[in-house]
Amino acid sequence: MKKLFYFFLLFGVNGNLLVPQLYAQTYKFDFGKGKTGKGYNKVLPETVYNPQTGYGIDLGTTVMSNTSVGKAAPTDGFLTSDQPFYFSVKLPEGNYDVKVWTGDDRGTADIAVRAENRRMFVNRLQTKKGQHKLIEFTVNIRDSLIAGTNKKIRLKPREYAYLHWDDKLTLEFNSTSPKVNAIEITPNKKAVSVFLAGNSTVVDGASEPYSAWGQMFPYFFQPGKVAIVNLAESGETLSSFIGARRFEKLLSLMKPGDYAFVEFGHNDQKQKGQGIGAFTSYKKDLEYFIDAVKKKGGIPVVVTSVQRRRFDSSGRIVETLGDYPAAGRLTAKEKGVALIDLNALSKTMFEAMGEQGSLLAFAHFPAGAFPNRKEAIADNTHFRPFGAYEVAKLILSGVRKSVPGLAQFIKPGEPVFDPARPDAYSSFYWPQSPGKDATKPDGN
Repeated sequence: MKKLFYFFLLFGVNGNLLVPQLYAQTYKFDFGKGKTGKGYNKVLPETVYNPQTGYGIDLGTTVMSNTSVGKAAPTDGFLTSDQPFYFSVKLPEGNYDVKVWTGDDRGTADIAVRAENRRMFVNRLQTKKGQHKLIEFTVNIRDSLIAGTNKKIRLKPREYAYLHWDDKLTLEFNSTSPKVNAIEITPNKKAVSVFLAGNSTVVDGASEPYSAWGQMFPYFFQPGKVAIVNLAESGETLSSFIGARRFEKLLSLMKPGDYAFVEFGHNDQKQKGQGIGAFTSYKKDLEYFIDAVKKKGGIPVVVTSVQRRRFDSSGRIVETLGDYPAAGRLTAKEKGVALIDLNALSKTMFEAMGEQGSLLAFAHFPAGAFPNRKEAIADNTHFRPFGAYEVAKLILSGVRKSVPGLAQFIKPGEPVFDPARPDAYSSFYWPQSPGKDATKPDGN
């Protein structure tokens, strides 16, 4: 009877595998025609995700298989598409090391890799005919439950459609010729988690064209060493982040030596009432955030509010965030914690871009550029992917200067970024993800 119970647990009443390698440390998938690598699950175009099998091509996307077999499993075959496609695996909450083999024994390949809500891990990788390359990164997946309690984060209605609150890891393969040979996914209990608390300037933006620096940040760190856990959400203030139990979720996941970056101010400055203000309620909440992170053995990092795009007649950025950046600087100093002065760094960068050049960093698009938005988009708070990437580089500059413990995990060879010399827009490669929703994010 006991053996029969475990058979049904693993395979279900129809003999189908419910969750791939349920008790295995590594989940392995071999894509396309050819021999199946030892210990791998074969993935073909008809392998469509469903909760019972626990893995497959997902979100209505379709793929094609290789037509001729290559040299050796698991890279002898691949799946590809002329459109971006998704692959999902049902997994419990946690950090995971992911390996993706790409390439073609008989042709070239060109791939971009993202995870969950468009988190960037590879912006472009090209392989020559007969060449294969291994992509490695570490990703966090999570749900809305708060461990050890019967409570959940108070999600906003739109968040229920987000890819980062479900029970699976979803990978996006993009670019002109994405060819996936094989994937391995291994739990990572030792990686340093870097938690991000913030608003729409930090969030993992779900759909094109809006992006924020938090979803670009994972790209810059060594695989196996760091996992970025972005709990930011559009429209949040520091007080609402705490009130919606997002901070409680953060603390429930934190282990000693992890980091917690906190950037608010844009929406906080609109709060009204007695005792509400940068040096009163906001500073008090920031002190509470810092103290609670320290109590868990974590390392708090205060990030001042990124600038909005508003220029004066002389081409200088107009300060629009009131006393909130100053309150952040003062609190970090008084509490003796690291400060990344994003407010100052972004002022330098946006002025270097100029009033016209900075349009390409923010969400400015002509009428009809996106299906659900007939009118033009002229948003001077929220970023397009290029702007989000550049702001992430500013944060990385702050890490190098003020957070040496984390700076040691930046990818080798990543150049030092000078805010006064931002990248050219033409240098950034970002093929759009399938999801396009030009609804303006909450907050401003």
